[in-house]
Amino acid sequence: MKIINAVVGVLQNSANEMLIAKRQTHQFMGGFWELPGGKIEPGESAEAAIVRELHEELGVVVTDLSIHQTMVYQYPDRVVELSIYSIDRYQGSPKGIEGQTIAWVDIKSLSQYKLLPTMKAFISSITLPDRYWITPSSNHQSKAWMEKFDEKLKQGVQLIQLRSKVVINSDFIKQLYSKCKQYNTNLLLNIPNKTFKESHCNGWHLTTNEMLKIKDRPCADDQLLGVSTHDLTQALQAQAMGADFIVISPVHTTQTHPDTVPIGWEVAGEVVKKLNIPVYFLGGMSLNDLNKTLKLGAQGIAGVSAF
Repeated sequence: MKIINAVVGVLQNSANEMLIAKRQTHQFMGGFWELPGGKIEPGESAEAAIVRELHEELGVVVTDLSIHQTMVYQYPDRVVELSIYSIDRYQGSPKGIEGQTIAWVDIKSLSQYKLLPTMKAFISSITLPDRYWITPSSNHQSKAWMEKFDEKLKQGVQLIQLRSKVVINSDFIKQLYSKCKQYNTNLLLNIPNKTFKESHCNGWHLTTNEMLKIKDRPCADDQLLGVSTHDLTQALQAQAMGADFIVISPVHTTQTHPDTVPIGWEVAGEVVKKLNIPVYFLGGMSLNDLNKTLKLGAQGIAGVSAF
């Protein structure tokens, strides 16, 4: 199978809009929108390639850049090894020099465009926060539980998993969702009676057992879908099923499952390298682990008491 090494760049304007380009009809995946860039030429470094491509395609001169993410995506007839660069500074006003249509789009509106598959994973990586709070799984309507929930919202937590092993009243979920909207926080449901049609949430989180029973993504693309996994095989299956992100655990020994053997940093890091979607580390994590987690390329940390 043909392997293509390619680079793309993330350019943003003063309005925090991102530049995307529409592939022309004669190109592979014509009509789809993508980040600007192109193939790496033989003997050329990835950094040199993105500087050259953006000058040829957009007429800009890159003066400062940094690697954001690498990913591998397999199409039916080819494998694309992609390096994504953040273009921190550039000179010139971008234009579609090669006849391509370009557009400045805010991140929330990107889902309205017909995007290349690699773009969806990239969007998740730049829109998801580095902390994912999981609520205590019992006593949901107690004073202590509600105080903890409100505390996390005030701390600025932007992604919350409502976790429960028993059925929760829909009015209570509606109440929590209303609170989250006031703080611009996404609420995901991890409840036993999930239907993937609930309106008072931003998405859902699947347990490993639930994921193993599902072949296709159970919800719309504009909703978030997270999955709990415990090894690389499960993580890859979650990615193939259409998850927006996965949680890998346990990285460390935990008080709640002291007899479960942790996978450790090395294995968790390998999962990150093999996946194209964001990965959160769970299990004995604390804020002191966040920097190491980010350096390994993970999205961040998850937990009930991690932060």
